[in-house]
Amino acid sequence: MSHRIAVVGAGPAGLTFARVMHRHDRPVTILERDPSRDARPPGGTLDLHEGMGQLALRKAGLLADFLPLSRPEGQAMRILDVDGTVLRDWPADPDEQANPEIDRGQLRDLLLGSMDVRWGQGVTEVVPGTGDGVLVRFADGRQETFDLVVGADGAWSRVRPALSPVTPHYTGITYVETSLDDVDHRHPELARLIGDGSVAVYGPDRALVAQRNSGGHVKVYAQFRAPLDWQADLDPADADAVRSSLLALFDGWTAPVLELLSHGTAFVRRPLHVLPVSHTWAHVPGVTLLGDAAHLMPPLGVGANLAMLEGAELAEAVAAAGDLDEAVRAFEEQMWARAGRWAKMTAAWLERLVSPDPAAALAVFDDVHPGPSVTTAPGGADRAG
Repeated sequence: MSHRIAVVGAGPAGLTFARVMHRHDRPVTILERDPSRDARPPGGTLDLHEGMGQLALRKAGLLADFLPLSRPEGQAMRILDVDGTVLRDWPADPDEQANPEIDRGQLRDLLLGSMDVRWGQGVTEVVPGTGDGVLVRFADGRQETFDLVVGADGAWSRVRPALSPVTPHYTGITYVETSLDDVDHRHPELARLIGDGSVAVYGPDRALVAQRNSGGHVKVYAQFRAPLDWQADLDPADADAVRSSLLALFDGWTAPVLELLSHGTAFVRRPLHVLPVSHTWAHVPGVTLLGDAAHLMPPLGVGANLAMLEGAELAEAVAAAGDLDEAVRAFEEQMWARAGRWAKMTAAWLERLVSPDPAAALAVFDDVHPGPSVTTAPGGADRAG
């Protein structure tokens, strides 16, 4: 008899789990609180690592479909000083497939395919050990039981309390996100500044990062240390006021860099929260977690990759399981060990990237970025602008 299995959350982790389950002819119910696939913006761009996100897509049978959508050129990275001096410039090899970029929306659509999702199914509580399985309560008052509930519902997971009392804590660092559209035509000078991939500028306790998405769209992130209630009295819909506040925060930085903020027309505040580096839980039959629900980390290129790989690995384990509970238990042990290493590493990176000493940020890239940096920006310039 088939197990009744549900995954809560139609993000990268949940959809990868479902796709691999379907590939093994195992039914799974996908529960998502959003009312539709386009209910909210899908977010920016992701670099899928060869041994993590791309491996997960291979397990899902989707790697060949991913490659034409990916942007190897998005691996290019340039780092500037606050006066515009080009400190590092790593061009991208168009044939390099180690960490190509893909827009989150494109990845979501690739993973979704023709799978059925129960949209608008907000989960409010998960209760294990009811005798008939794991009870799932929904926002509309309904309830349903399953043999396994996989929580892939992100930072503020409604599944996590069934396993762990731990909640995310604030890192002391806030991001404010804005966007630029049709950058190559509307802001060609910024297009040159950003290049084919990303540009980052680091100063004491703050940074500006701009990252290309497809179609001339650019995401810009102001990053800085601040109290959790930073500008709490500021209306987030008042773009002019938010922009002025950010420009004051980055006062003294070179004008071409500040143009990244000056052209933003909408701003979203994103305080960074994380779970403890060593977050684990006592195994509970019938419930487990994936991705941010299990190990919320700083957004430094690892979280989505880990989440997808975990989704694929759990699906393979469940599909091959003689004993469902033992398969889940073994998966959790493997996930905790690997995620703990990455959580420790990304926490250290975040402390160095937004630190009193900008040289510490530069050292992070020198440690992890493959290949040598060129000494000047394209065209021979050694300053932005």
